[in-house]
Amino acid sequence: MSESSQWQGFRHNANILEPMEDTKVLFVTQDMIPYTAVSEIAAIARELPQYAQEQGMEIRILMPRFGTINERRHRLHEVVRLSGINIIIDDDDYPLIIKVASLPGARMQVYFLDNDDFFKRKHIFEDKENNFYEDNAERMIFFSKGVMETVRKFGWAPDIIHCHGWMTSLIPFYLKHGYKNDPIFKNAKVVYSVFNNYFDHKLPDSFIQKATNINKGIEEVELGSYKEGTNPSLDKGAIEFSDGVVIAGSQVNGEVRKAAEAIKKPLLELDGERDLEQYKSFYEGLLE
Repeated sequence: MSESSQWQGFRHNANILEPMEDTKVLFVTQDMIPYTAVSEIAAIARELPQYAQEQGMEIRILMPRFGTINERRHRLHEVVRLSGINIIIDDDDYPLIIKVASLPGARMQVYFLDNDDFFKRKHIFEDKENNFYEDNAERMIFFSKGVMETVRKFGWAPDIIHCHGWMTSLIPFYLKHGYKNDPIFKNAKVVYSVFNNYFDHKLPDSFIQKATNINKGIEEVELGSYKEGTNPSLDKGAIEFSDGVVIAGSQVNGEVRKAAEAIKKPLLELDGERDLEQYKSFYEGLLE
């Protein structure tokens, strides 16, 4: 499917609303055109940051450097000043490599979080025989922690962190617990966009223990909403710890939708109506 056809359905007019100058928005996604296109996340993750930038916002975009992404074609190169961080998962150290590329046809850069153990493979979430990778939980934990550490290395304090996809679902929890006292994140509002289910598997029971092992002040019970390790469970956990929720998928799981509607937090329901101006109004409401 072409990039332009993936974008069909988005509507915006940059002149309708006043610019949001000086607002810093971090977009975190597991899928983004033109680098990957395995879900409906890919199109909105490409279009929304550009729209935000057109509205005067200062943006950053982070995503995993999956092995399916051709580094030569997309001109990725390592950012040495940002690399060199080690992410600890269950007492094992994994080096975090940061790479960057410029988006074709836009004045934007995308930062890629890389590690040979987790991302140097020819498929994204399943192997060639469609088996769910056994270490997807660790890959998610590595990516989520890596996002937090990369932003700290930027020295750039976002006003809004907007997460797209189950692989970003731990970030709202980390923002409110492990990193809640960090001056980089203390004023940040986190938004989680709910899409359709993208896996029907269950993460291993060790997932919770590994996810909470980031500082001594976090108890496993605080991750209770995530404990089932399913796609809906991860979504519900992210909803619990977010400041705002967007129902963005065309066929969101009914249980997840009920969880989003039940919380007393700002909720944007798009139901397939992908109007980018609604996101801007939603951001403004969060920051009031």
